[in-house]
Amino acid sequence: MGPPRRWRSGVGFSEEVSQSFRFNLEEVESATQYFSEVNLLGRRNFYATYKGMLRDQTAVVVKSISKTSCRTEEAEFLKGLKLLAMLHHENLVRLRGFCCSTGRGECFLVYNFVTNGKLSQYLDVKGDDKGRILDWPTRVSIIKGIAKGIEYLHSSRANKPSLVHQNISADRILLDDRFNPLITGSGLHNLLADDVIFSTLKASAAMGYLAPEYTTIGRFTEKSDIYAFGVVLFQILTGKKTIAQLQTAAEAGDLDKLIDENLQGNFSRTEAAKLTDIAMICTSEAPNERPAMQLVVQELERIC
Repeated sequence: MGPPRRWRSGVGFSEEVSQSFRFNLEEVESATQYFSEVNLLGRRNFYATYKGMLRDQTAVVVKSISKTSCRTEEAEFLKGLKLLAMLHHENLVRLRGFCCSTGRGECFLVYNFVTNGKLSQYLDVKGDDKGRILDWPTRVSIIKGIAKGIEYLHSSRANKPSLVHQNISADRILLDDRFNPLITGSGLHNLLADDVIFSTLKASAAMGYLAPEYTTIGRFTEKSDIYAFGVVLFQILTGKKTIAQLQTAAEAGDLDKLIDENLQGNFSRTEAAKLTDIAMICTSEAPNERPAMQLVVQELERIC
């Protein structure tokens, strides 16, 4: 058996993926105005993100990933793409398709555009940003939606295997025009090279999303996602990105110190107490003490 196939031309590479899932380079360039800086939404170590408009006037986001950051074996990359194509849920950002360009040395992932940006933009709200304060019912709805999205990823169904997200964070949760949460980045680790994945771990660890057992077992599990969900839940309750200093208030059940002061007391204390309990058990040090996401969803439906 010969060595694994490496990257070929964009057309040849994409023949094994559904025609409806493919974009050509001209479409991507046109949508982003040839990757204009005006449309640049952000740039990180291994990718850049652009806002774009398709010819049918659908707003999209184009994520440009250098091929050096992707898995080099064609079969592995295709397998990852096919998995992404299987994911359909109301709380996941939809991947519309992809394009790989040998000439540019990049792969482009095309997603639906989500209007209200990242959840992280609604944390640590101060001063002139008061218009971005989320009210209590909206926070509860966001929490429930995130949980349902993760539950879907973890579930095994006829048309999809179970999937661990590996990078749940407030930056990976987008809000649509009705503030429904949509998880982005699902399955992205299946496309990326190992060294790129490792670099993202450092950022997750710095923000407190990385489950403590990862340093011991060296791999992600569903329990890792549940830990990160618990951190995000604390962030939504407190309105803060950094929550370590609020752990004592959570353990004491001191809601007045814990819940976001921007709400000015306009929240359900019963719901807040129960949501705090869920956040605490999801962030338990021991993985086996964290509940399955299916149980979390059931409990959220019961109490909220």
